[in-house]
Amino acid sequence: MTIGENIMLLRKKKELSQAELGKKIGTSGDIIGRYERDIMSPSIEVIIKIADVLEVSIDYLVGSTNIKLDKATQKRLQDISKLPDDARNYIFEHLDMMIRDFKTRKEYSHK
Repeated sequence: MTIGENIMLLRKKKELSQAELGKKIGTSGDIIGRYERDIMSPSIEVIIKIADVLEVSIDYLVGSTNIKLDKATQKRLQDISKLPDDARNYIFEHLDMMIRDFKTRKEYSHK
């Protein structure tokens, strides 16, 4: 998908009109329409503003990843990244165990 298609899909999920999104980022709805139709490409500064309003990462907005991180998850990851190595490793070890356990339970529940 193009960045324009991503903007359009995410905007519609947020139930925003082009004009409303434009107003939130300091431009017009007509410009948003041009981005969505891939007539124009937004600058990196505009991409940052759009991603912020649509509450997704820049990577997700531009199609570099299919992982949609909401604001709360991004905040958690930022908090974890600021911890000392031993605390960060402790959290990731426990997270890995929980993910493994969840996958195991899910696998056994389907048999």
